Amino acid sequence: MKAVQEEVFGPALFLLDFESEEEVVRRANDTIYGLAAGIFTRDLQRAHRVIGSLQAGVCWINNFNILPPELPFGGYKQSGVGRENGTAALDWYSQVKTVYVEMGDVDSPF
Repeated sequence: MKAVQEEVFGPALFLLDFESEEEVVRRANDTIYGLAAGIFTRDLQRAHRVIGSLQAGVCWINNFNILPPELPFGGYKQSGVGRENGTAALDWYSQVKTVYVEMGDVDSPF
């Protein structure tokens, strides 16, 4: 189904039946996008197991589209570049450099 392989922005809900978790993960990951995913279930262990296998940048369990500003937001694959919000956004615009300065006497190791 083409609609579930594209990023649809707007009010849309696609419900698909499935036989196994493996089938769900395979179908969910069979796209060039990976912005977000949501799972509704009473089985939290199952939800975490499935979410752990999904190629999506933001995942919700028993909720959807909750985006506190302190949490990083961004996708996998061709769903955006980098992360917005939180300290992860600062990392995108930064490059780490380590500089160690010895201020005391140094015994030559040679």
